[in-house]
Amino acid sequence: MLGTLFVGLSNLFLVMVPRQIRKALDFILDKTANAEANELIDNYNGAILKFAAVVIGLSLLMGLFLYLMRKTLIVMSRLIEYDMRKELYDHYQKFDFAFFKINKTGDLMARISEDVSKVRMYLGPALMYGLTVLMLFTFVIFSMFQVNSKLALYSLLPLPFLSLSIYYVSSIIHKRSDLIQKQIAKLSSISQEVYSGIRVVKSYVKENQFLDYFDKQSEDYRLKSLDLAKVNALFFPLMILLVSLSTLLTIYIGGLLVAKDEISAGNIAEFVIYINYLTWPITSIGWIASIIQQAEASQKRINEMLQIKPGITNPVSDPIKFDGTIEFKNVSFRYPDTGVLALNNVSFKLESGKKLAVLGRTASGKSTIADLLLRFYDVSEGNILVDGKDISSLDINNLRERIAYVPQNVFLFSDTIGKNIKFGKQNASESEITKYAQKAAIEQDIIELPEQFNTVIGERGVTLSGGQKQRLSIARALIKNPDIVILDDCLSALDANTEHKILSYLEDELGDKTSIIITHRISNLIDFDKIIVLDHGKVAQEGTHEELIEIEGYYKQLLKSQYESNN
Repeated sequence: MLGTLFVGLSNLFLVMVPRQIRKALDFILDKTANAEANELIDNYNGAILKFAAVVIGLSLLMGLFLYLMRKTLIVMSRLIEYDMRKELYDHYQKFDFAFFKINKTGDLMARISEDVSKVRMYLGPALMYGLTVLMLFTFVIFSMFQVNSKLALYSLLPLPFLSLSIYYVSSIIHKRSDLIQKQIAKLSSISQEVYSGIRVVKSYVKENQFLDYFDKQSEDYRLKSLDLAKVNALFFPLMILLVSLSTLLTIYIGGLLVAKDEISAGNIAEFVIYINYLTWPITSIGWIASIIQQAEASQKRINEMLQIKPGITNPVSDPIKFDGTIEFKNVSFRYPDTGVLALNNVSFKLESGKKLAVLGRTASGKSTIADLLLRFYDVSEGNILVDGKDISSLDINNLRERIAYVPQNVFLFSDTIGKNIKFGKQNASESEITKYAQKAAIEQDIIELPEQFNTVIGERGVTLSGGQKQRLSIARALIKNPDIVILDDCLSALDANTEHKILSYLEDELGDKTSIIITHRISNLIDFDKIIVLDHGKVAQEGTHEELIEIEGYYKQLLKSQYESNN
């Protein structure tokens, strides 16, 4: 409301200026008709200065409200932009893994950056100039008809043609803007994917191949942008031509009316100023229309995202500790993005404080157990119970907080080593960070670095080796002091000595915690209470180490091949 008021007041004072100029011009013409120039200066200098002072005063008031208008509307648009980005970012975080597998990261980034910026341009500059155009048109046209309706009609004659051209061009702008926004999202996705996998790209010497592909997509974006630019390039000169035609009509028709003594010469000057006032608003209509069309396309993309409901929601807020009893009851799961059946009627029970090893060939469904237990996905069939309660009824944030999870693919933040470990426990002390770095057998590596725990490790921990990243991830998980620990093949990049050291620590650290260790290798350093072997999503074998070595199957074959490779 305040912004609209300031727009109105700014334009009200603006349209008062031509009236004062008309009065001043008529006054001068009237006095000069019967007086010499020196006499005019001597006798009427004060009156002329008074007219000048009034014009300056009106201009200052106009400028003041123009400043307040911009401060109100532009600041408002920035605050809305902040809220939209925050809402969209928060909405993204509520989605499950399936959403991020289906949607490209670059497209998500484009919506939260480019699309939100386009909407902000509509809420700020486009809205501000749109109101200015509307009110200035109202005030100017009213003033023009108040002076002389015949001259006003001739002066405004080109405007209907302008309106038709705006309507026609706006539809073209909308279609082309939508195509451009989609292409921007595609370019963002390509860039993000290439830079994330730059090691693979370089190792396969595929830089030129990706460059060619990016070049083709960039060329497509260039052509689409040029198509839009051509429309704007035609539109702006057309509007200026029509406005200039209005000025010519004003001078010509106005001159005829002055000759008939229907209006004064000052009225012609007044009308010319009015027409000039309309020049920028009229030419800005195309720009405003372009912004509105782009904002419409962007808001549509944002709304599409906001209308997607998270597949997994938090049913309750109940931050409690777990005893750690885990049970899978006839669990089947099919990945929603691929349709692959990862688990098929899997059942097992792990008592509180016990340790379970999950083995199996690649793609047998081992990691899926961890994903389902953390409720990254919901089961297709069956139930998963923690302490006798279905996990779908538990506080999802508390569930994940009470579980320490070390995934196969380690992700580290571009921050210091200390803060990456502290990520598991925000209020951890320096002594705790050091303690768990030692338990993960990474402390010595850290001490040898120039900045030690304050060393910045780069994006995704690029400055560290694979084994160092795995150990840092283990330290980050254990510092949470969880009730349940899940280690998903997180020792694969370690040498035998380092693995032996970590497993010795883990045996002590996991003593009273329910633990699930997913692995490809059998270790005799951890006394597992139960071992299950998965095959094509089904439990092929289940039992203790002593029981399974007596049975022909994958476990016995794995133990035999591992023994032979060690000897």
